Amino acid sequence: MILDQFNLSGKVALVTGCSAGLGEAMACGLAEAGADVAGVYNQGKPTAIEEKITALGKRFKGIQADLSSIAPIKDIIHKTIDTFGRVDILVNNAGIIRREKALLFSEKDWDDVMNVNIKSLFFLSQAVANQFVARNSGGKIINIASMLSFQGGILVPSYTASKSGVMGLTRLLACEWAPHHINVNAIAPGYMATRNTQALRDDPVRSKQILERIPAGRWGEPDDLKGAVVFLASEASNYMNGYTLAVDGGWLAR
Repeated sequence: MILDQFNLSGKVALVTGCSAGLGEAMACGLAEAGADVAGVYNQGKPTAIEEKITALGKRFKGIQADLSSIAPIKDIIHKTIDTFGRVDILVNNAGIIRREKALLFSEKDWDDVMNVNIKSLFFLSQAVANQFVARNSGGKIINIASMLSFQGGILVPSYTASKSGVMGLTRLLACEWAPHHINVNAIAPGYMATRNTQALRDDPVRSKQILERIPAGRWGEPDDLKGAVVFLASEASNYMNGYTLAVDGGWLAR
Protein backbone atom coordinates (compact mmCIF):
# COMPACT_ATOMS: atom_id res chain seq x y z
CA MET A 1 0.00 0.00 0.00
CA ILE A 2 1.30 3.45 -0.88
CA LEU A 3 0.97 4.92 2.61
CA ASP A 4 3.30 2.20 3.91
CA GLN A 5 6.08 3.71 1.80
CA PHE A 6 5.93 6.89 3.91
CA ASN A 7 6.38 4.95 7.17
CA LEU A 8 9.76 5.67 8.80
CA SER A 9 9.47 3.21 11.68
CA GLY A 10 12.86 1.75 12.56
CA LYS A 11 14.72 4.62 10.85
CA VAL A 12 17.07 7.08 12.53
CA ALA A 13 17.13 10.71 11.35
CA LEU A 14 19.94 13.16 12.06
CA VAL A 15 18.66 16.75 11.88
CA THR A 16 20.88 19.81 12.25
CA GLY A 17 19.57 23.12 13.55
CA CYS A 18 16.82 21.26 15.38
CA SER A 19 16.13 23.52 18.35
CA ALA A 20 13.63 25.90 16.72
CA GLY A 21 11.81 26.89 13.56
CA LEU A 22 12.12 24.73 10.47
CA GLY A 23 14.46 22.20 12.07
CA GLU A 24 12.16 21.57 15.01
CA ALA A 25 9.13 21.14 12.76
CA MET A 26 10.91 18.76 10.37
CA ALA A 27 12.34 16.68 13.22
CA CYS A 28 8.86 16.37 14.70
CA GLY A 29 7.43 15.43 11.31
CA LEU A 30 9.99 12.66 10.90
CA ALA A 31 9.18 11.37 14.38
CA GLU A 32 5.45 11.48 13.61
CA ALA A 33 6.23 9.25 10.62
CA GLY A 34 8.02 6.79 12.93
CA ALA A 35 11.70 7.81 13.04
CA ASP A 36 13.94 8.22 16.05
CA VAL A 37 15.81 11.54 15.95
CA ALA A 38 19.29 12.80 16.73
CA GLY A 39 19.03 16.57 16.83
CA VAL A 40 22.06 18.84 16.50
CA TYR A 41 21.78 22.26 18.12
CA ASN A 42 24.21 25.06 18.87
CA GLN A 43 22.55 27.17 21.54
CA GLY A 44 19.52 26.58 23.72
CA LYS A 45 18.94 22.99 24.77
CA PRO A 46 16.05 21.62 22.66
CA THR A 47 13.84 20.64 25.60
CA ALA A 48 10.58 21.37 23.78
CA ILE A 49 11.35 19.18 20.80
CA GLU A 50 12.59 16.36 23.03
CA GLU A 51 9.29 16.44 24.90
CA LYS A 52 7.30 16.42 21.66
CA ILE A 53 9.22 13.49 20.18
CA THR A 54 9.26 11.35 23.30
CA ALA A 55 5.52 11.98 23.69
CA LEU A 56 5.15 10.24 20.32
CA GLY A 57 6.92 7.18 21.74
CA LYS A 58 10.08 7.86 19.74
CA ARG A 59 13.63 8.39 20.99
CA PHE A 60 15.48 11.71 20.84
CA LYS A 61 19.17 12.47 21.35
CA GLY A 62 20.27 16.09 21.55
CA ILE A 63 23.83 16.78 20.38
CA GLN A 64 25.36 20.18 21.05
CA ALA A 65 27.74 21.26 18.27
CA ASP A 66 28.91 24.45 16.60
CA LEU A 67 28.85 23.87 12.85
CA SER A 68 30.81 27.01 12.09
CA SER A 69 33.65 24.51 11.71
CA ILE A 70 33.78 20.86 10.67
CA ALA A 71 35.54 19.86 13.89
CA PRO A 72 32.40 18.43 15.62
CA ILE A 73 31.34 16.19 12.74
CA LYS A 74 33.09 13.00 13.87
CA ASP A 75 31.61 13.43 17.35
CA ILE A 76 28.12 14.00 15.92
CA ILE A 77 28.32 10.74 13.96
CA HIS A 78 29.81 8.88 16.94
CA LYS A 79 27.09 10.03 19.35
CA THR A 80 24.31 9.25 16.89
CA ILE A 81 25.53 5.73 16.21
CA ASP A 82 26.42 5.12 19.86
CA THR A 83 22.83 5.99 20.82
CA PHE A 84 20.84 4.47 17.97
CA GLY A 85 23.25 2.06 16.27
CA ARG A 86 22.79 3.60 12.84
CA VAL A 87 21.75 6.63 10.82
CA ASP A 88 19.40 6.41 7.84
CA ILE A 89 18.39 10.01 7.13
CA LEU A 90 20.33 13.27 7.25
CA VAL A 91 18.60 16.65 7.16
CA ASN A 92 21.11 19.47 6.68
CA ASN A 93 19.02 22.29 8.09
CA ALA A 94 21.52 24.37 10.11
CA GLY A 95 22.06 27.76 8.53
CA ILE A 96 22.77 31.40 9.31
CA ILE A 97 22.30 34.70 7.50
CA ARG A 98 24.05 38.06 7.51
CA ARG A 99 22.49 41.22 6.02
CA GLU A 100 24.52 44.07 4.52
CA LYS A 101 24.97 45.87 1.22
CA ALA A 102 27.35 44.05 -1.13
CA LEU A 103 29.55 47.17 -1.31
CA LEU A 104 30.10 46.99 2.46
CA PHE A 105 29.97 43.25 3.11
CA SER A 106 32.79 41.98 5.37
CA GLU A 107 35.02 38.96 4.95
CA LYS A 108 33.92 37.70 8.35
CA ASP A 109 30.24 37.81 7.42
CA TRP A 110 31.09 36.00 4.19
CA ASP A 111 33.10 33.26 5.92
CA ASP A 112 30.69 32.80 8.83
CA VAL A 113 27.78 32.06 6.50
CA MET A 114 29.71 29.92 4.03
CA ASN A 115 31.24 27.80 6.81
CA VAL A 116 27.86 26.82 8.26
CA ASN A 117 25.66 26.82 5.18
CA ILE A 118 27.83 24.95 2.67
CA LYS A 119 31.17 23.75 4.09
CA SER A 120 29.79 21.92 7.13
CA LEU A 121 26.83 20.72 5.07
CA PHE A 122 29.19 19.04 2.60
CA PHE A 123 31.46 17.40 5.15
CA LEU A 124 28.59 16.17 7.31
CA SER A 125 26.97 14.72 4.19
CA GLN A 126 30.27 13.05 3.33
CA ALA A 127 30.56 11.52 6.81
CA VAL A 128 26.99 10.21 6.78
CA ALA A 129 27.32 8.90 3.21
CA ASN A 130 30.42 6.97 4.26
CA GLN A 131 28.31 5.33 6.97
CA PHE A 132 25.71 4.39 4.36
CA VAL A 133 28.39 2.92 2.09
CA ALA A 134 30.07 1.01 4.91
CA ARG A 135 26.74 -0.58 5.86
CA ASN A 136 25.71 -1.05 2.20
CA SER A 137 22.35 0.28 3.32
CA GLY A 138 21.66 3.26 1.13
CA GLY A 139 20.09 6.29 2.75
CA LYS A 140 18.51 9.70 2.36
CA ILE A 141 20.18 13.10 2.50
CA ILE A 142 17.95 16.18 2.47
CA ASN A 143 19.54 19.61 2.17
CA ILE A 144 17.71 22.82 3.00
CA ALA A 145 18.07 25.27 0.14
CA SER A 146 16.16 28.56 -0.28
CA MET A 147 14.27 30.78 -2.69
CA LEU A 148 17.71 32.39 -3.09
CA SER A 149 18.96 29.15 -4.61
CA PHE A 150 16.90 30.32 -7.62
CA GLN A 151 17.02 34.10 -7.25
CA GLY A 152 19.54 36.79 -6.38
CA GLY A 153 17.84 38.69 -3.61
CA ILE A 154 19.39 41.79 -2.06
CA LEU A 155 21.59 42.53 0.97
CA VAL A 156 22.51 38.85 1.59
CA PRO A 157 25.45 38.06 -0.73
CA SER A 158 26.96 35.20 1.27
CA TYR A 159 23.56 33.66 1.96
CA THR A 160 22.62 33.74 -1.74
CA ALA A 161 26.00 32.26 -2.69
CA SER A 162 25.73 29.51 -0.09
CA LYS A 163 22.17 28.55 -0.95
CA SER A 164 22.92 28.53 -4.67
CA GLY A 165 25.78 26.23 -3.75
CA VAL A 166 23.44 23.97 -1.80
CA MET A 167 21.32 23.37 -4.89
CA GLY A 168 24.35 22.69 -7.07
CA LEU A 169 25.98 20.43 -4.51
CA THR A 170 22.72 18.51 -4.11
CA ARG A 171 22.85 17.69 -7.82
CA LEU A 172 26.51 16.66 -7.75
CA LEU A 173 26.16 14.40 -4.70
CA ALA A 174 23.04 12.82 -6.17
CA CYS A 175 24.97 11.95 -9.32
CA GLU A 176 27.95 10.50 -7.46
CA TRP A 177 26.09 8.62 -4.75
CA ALA A 178 23.05 7.24 -6.59
CA PRO A 179 24.98 4.02 -7.40
CA HIS A 180 25.20 3.48 -3.62
CA HIS A 181 21.39 3.83 -3.33
CA ILE A 182 21.80 7.18 -1.61
CA ASN A 183 19.17 9.75 -2.57
CA VAL A 184 20.27 13.37 -2.23
CA ASN A 185 17.57 15.99 -2.67
CA ALA A 186 16.77 19.42 -1.25
CA ILE A 187 13.86 21.48 -0.01
CA ALA A 188 13.70 25.19 -0.82
CA PRO A 189 11.40 26.82 1.72
CA GLY A 190 9.60 29.95 0.66
CA TYR A 191 9.25 32.96 2.91
CA MET A 192 8.69 31.30 6.29
CA ALA A 193 7.79 32.81 9.64
CA THR A 194 11.12 32.10 11.38
CA ARG A 195 13.93 34.03 13.07
CA ASN A 196 15.73 34.41 9.72
CA THR A 197 12.84 36.42 8.30
CA GLN A 198 12.03 38.45 11.41
CA ALA A 199 13.61 41.60 9.97
CA LEU A 200 11.55 41.27 6.79
CA ARG A 201 8.31 40.65 8.66
CA ASP A 202 8.97 43.63 10.92
CA ASP A 203 9.41 45.91 7.88
CA PRO A 204 5.86 46.87 6.81
CA VAL A 205 6.93 47.82 3.29
CA ARG A 206 8.96 44.67 2.57
CA SER A 207 6.44 42.41 4.29
CA LYS A 208 3.61 43.82 2.17
CA GLN A 209 5.68 43.42 -1.02
CA ILE A 210 6.43 39.80 -0.19
CA LEU A 211 2.88 38.87 0.76
CA GLU A 212 1.51 40.45 -2.41
CA ARG A 213 3.68 38.13 -4.50
CA ILE A 214 2.85 34.88 -2.66
CA PRO A 215 -0.22 33.31 -4.32
CA ALA A 216 -1.09 31.54 -1.06
CA GLY A 217 -1.35 34.99 0.53
CA ARG A 218 0.54 34.18 3.73
CA TRP A 219 3.95 33.55 5.20
CA GLY A 220 4.82 29.88 5.38
CA GLU A 221 4.81 28.09 8.72
CA PRO A 222 7.48 25.58 9.78
CA ASP A 223 4.86 22.79 9.82
CA ASP A 224 4.39 23.35 6.08
CA LEU A 225 7.67 21.48 5.55
CA LYS A 226 6.66 18.30 7.35
CA GLY A 227 5.11 16.62 4.32
CA ALA A 228 8.04 17.39 2.04
CA VAL A 229 10.70 16.17 4.46
CA VAL A 230 8.85 12.94 5.24
CA PHE A 231 8.38 12.29 1.52
CA LEU A 232 12.07 12.82 0.72
CA ALA A 233 13.11 10.72 3.72
CA SER A 234 10.86 7.81 2.78
CA GLU A 235 10.75 4.99 0.25
CA ALA A 236 8.12 6.98 -1.65
CA SER A 237 10.93 9.16 -3.07
CA ASN A 238 13.32 6.35 -4.03
CA TYR A 239 13.45 7.49 -7.67
CA MET A 240 14.11 11.14 -6.88
CA ASN A 241 17.71 12.23 -7.19
CA GLY A 242 19.22 15.72 -7.22
CA TYR A 243 15.97 17.66 -7.16
CA THR A 244 15.24 20.83 -5.19
CA LEU A 245 11.60 20.87 -4.13
CA ALA A 246 10.17 24.36 -3.54
CA VAL A 247 7.66 24.69 -0.72
CA ASP A 248 6.88 28.34 -1.28
CA GLY A 249 3.16 29.03 -1.46
CA GLY A 250 3.55 29.58 -5.22
CA TRP A 251 6.27 32.28 -5.00
CA LEU A 252 8.34 30.88 -7.90
CA ALA A 253 5.26 30.27 -10.03
CA ARG A 254 4.40 33.98 -10.16
